[in-house]
Amino acid sequence: MLIRSGKIQFLFWTAFFSVMLYIWIVTIGLQTFVLPDEKPLELPQEVILLMFVLYGFLAVALVAGTIISTMINNRYYMKFFGIFMMVGLATLLTTRGVFG
Repeated sequence: MLIRSGKIQFLFWTAFFSVMLYIWIVTIGLQTFVLPDEKPLELPQEVILLMFVLYGFLAVALVAGTIISTMINNRYYMKFFGIFMMVGLATLLTTRGVFG
């Protein structure tokens, strides 16, 4: 069994949970705003609050991963977190543009 340092394990788990948070955000957004049977009369405040909190957690995880990967000079995770941060921001801006 390969034993990795604590920093690499932190980066792996941060990347894993970042992907899970992103999938959760996209799933909630699709189920609530794109694929419902009928359009809601008013916006569901609980879902919007949940998505806001999840985007906050995603931002914290991505910034933490970027900082740690930069500190230990791990190119793979620097690229991963940088690209994932751009994808998350693009998704947020697209969602904001579509739904106002």
